[in-house]
Amino acid sequence: MIAGERPSTKREAPDLIIFDCDGVLVDSEVIANAVMADAITELGWPVTTGYCLERFKGSHFDSVMAAIEQETGRCLSESWLPELRARTEVVFRQELKPVAGIHELLDLLENHGVPSCVASQGPHEKMAVTLEITRLKPRFEGRIFSADEVERGKPHPDLFLHAARSMGHAPERCVVIEDSPLGVQAARAAGMKAFGYDPKRQDDHLARNGAEVFTDMGALPALLGL
Repeated sequence: MIAGERPSTKREAPDLIIFDCDGVLVDSEVIANAVMADAITELGWPVTTGYCLERFKGSHFDSVMAAIEQETGRCLSESWLPELRARTEVVFRQELKPVAGIHELLDLLENHGVPSCVASQGPHEKMAVTLEITRLKPRFEGRIFSADEVERGKPHPDLFLHAARSMGHAPERCVVIEDSPLGVQAARAAGMKAFGYDPKRQDDHLARNGAEVFTDMGALPALLGL
């Protein structure tokens, strides 16, 4: 289902909104995957940005690196990931922007007194950079959670349950805003409602995995019952 118009029946607002970071708060997916595609190609496995988005979007880097090692038949050096992150940060500082409409949405949530937090597959170090560049970090101070804090990342429910517990809310009263099928799977496994952000209408896997899909941040308040 593609959501855009205001529902005819007003919904009950959630107690907590949990945002993924990459692709939901910060418009980083194409940038990061372009840099990663170049780095992987340099290892002898020619891949494109589109391929990386298709295969790795929403994945933890442990899974990405395991796939690279399997495909290339070589072990990655300990410096490969830090060097990739450094290369990516350079481009982020030149090109990264917040997702369109996200600041306005957060203003509205604040005005309605609806709490929110971030729960990302990425490490805190990466989120500190991307949220700082996009002026989003002050909005989430003390409410940023990483998969590095739990035993299992997405698609397992651990991260979202950890975020809900830390924020003091029951899982069934939380909603998750995601842009990847793995994140949607994690939200559903946690017993949470999932909204799938798909501005280009390219990912039918979001709906297949149980998300209510929307294409514009401006449509989200009505979907949340605000």
